Formats: sequence, structure tokens, C-alpha cells
Amino acid sequence: MDHQEPQFLEVGEGRKRRRIAYRLADAGRGGGAALLWVPGFLSDMASTKALALADWAKARGIPMLRFDYSGHGLSPGSLLEASIGDWLEETATAFRLLGERRTIIVGSSMGGWIALLLARQLAEAGMLKRLAGIVLIAPAWDMTERLMWHRMSAEVKAKVETEGVYYEPSLYGQPYPITKHLIEEGRAHLIGEDLLHLDLPIRILQGMCDPDVPWGHALDLVDLLGCSDVEVTLIKDGDHRQSRPQDLRRLEATVAALVERTTSL
Repeated sequence: MDHQEPQFLEVGEGRKRRRIAYRLADAGRGGGAALLWVPGFLSDMASTKALALADWAKARGIPMLRFDYSGHGLSPGSLLEASIGDWLEETATAFRLLGERRTIIVGSSMGGWIALLLARQLAEAGMLKRLAGIVLIAPAWDMTERLMWHRMSAEVKAKVETEGVYYEPSLYGQPYPITKHLIEEGRAHLIGEDLLHLDLPIRILQGMCDPDVPWGHALDLVDLLGCSDVEVTLIKDGDHRQSRPQDLRRLEATVAALVERTTSL
């Protein structure tokens, strides 16, 4: 699926200027819905879910944009310097590449949080109609606070405070850095205090065997969504990655329903 060479997008100013790798498929077809894939923390645009959805979209002529955050995948940068604000800025800049197409955002894990932050920005700017819907896969909203900081022991918190970084063991690979900067900057983007008034369809796919994002965390999000068209699918044997064949077909069906709804309006 990734035979084409990635393109690069310039984001930020001054010393924060950075290059973001992206792939935009079937961009010239115009009209109808488009998809924006927003990846999770430590994931990228070549993940199993992203590739499967890209294949699905290509077969149907649906434009789809995928990208890598700075410090991820093909995008240069360091996780020791990055933050939620940086990745939100990169997502918003990538989103603008889709022009006037009505877009369905598909956010995975941390990407679900960033998808909601982008939607909130658009709502505040009176541009929410640019979105046709949001699909959230194990949404790790307020991740830095609720799923990182609140879970840390006093010893680990002290290490973050004094040394600036803690390397968290991972179920999926090498230990990864959680920096003081990531935690503190993330507090500027928390959504758990007020209702999110987003008048658009939101679909949540959540595994009940997810060790990273407990399924109760997804249900708590529902209470924060000030919109009526919200559906939650709980997958009893589903894990965090949701990358099994049946998980991929479920994701495709969920996106397909929103695409059909968009094109029928």
C-alpha cells in the first residue's frame, strides 16, 4: 500500500519548524467524503489499521490522508521534545490539505484525543461543518494526565520531576520516554472539565480487554460529549490495537456507514 513515496509538509515557525511525512491517496477525485487518519502515540501511518483502511478507501475511490507526527515513523524529530500541542498543530495543518471536502476523522488511541481537540478548534471557529463525523478507536482522551500521570507511582513521578523523563516499559516493544514536558504541556489540552459541543456523529470502538485504555474510560467520554448522535461499540474480547481481521472489518463497516450518510445528504 505504501509504494508511493511520502510527501512532506512544513509545520511551525522558527526553531519549532519541522517536516511532517504524509500520504494523500486519490486526492484528485474531488467531491464526497474524505478520510483523515490520526495515529496513536508511538504509532504511524503504516500501522495495520491505517493500511487496511487505506486499502479499503482506495478500492472505493475515497480520498484518505495519513501522516506521521514529528518523532514518529518517517517524520524527523525527538519524542524527548514533542508534545500534544505539537501533534495537534501537525494534525490541523495536515487536515487543511483536504481542502473543502467533508472529512471523517478516524483517531486511534491518542489520535482519538487529538481528533476531539481538532473538532473543538473547528467548532470554535464556526467550521465544524467541515467534518462529516468522527470514529474513535480506544480513545485515549486526556492521556497524559489520566492514563500516564495518574497511574504513576510516587517514585516514578519524582523521577519525572527531577530528571525530566521516565522510560516506561512497553507491552509492544522497547521502553518509551514520558517527559515532564509532555505531561505539563498536555495539561493545556485536557477536555475532561467541560462538555464538548460537537454537533456531528461520533462512533467509538472500544475493546473490553484493553490494558492501556480501560473501557470505562471510553464510557466516561460519552458523558463529556454534548451531542446526541454518539454510538459506542464494546468488543468483549477486544484489545487495544484492534488489529485482528474482525476488528478491521468492524472499523471499515463503521466508516462506511458514515461515508454513506455523508454522500446521501
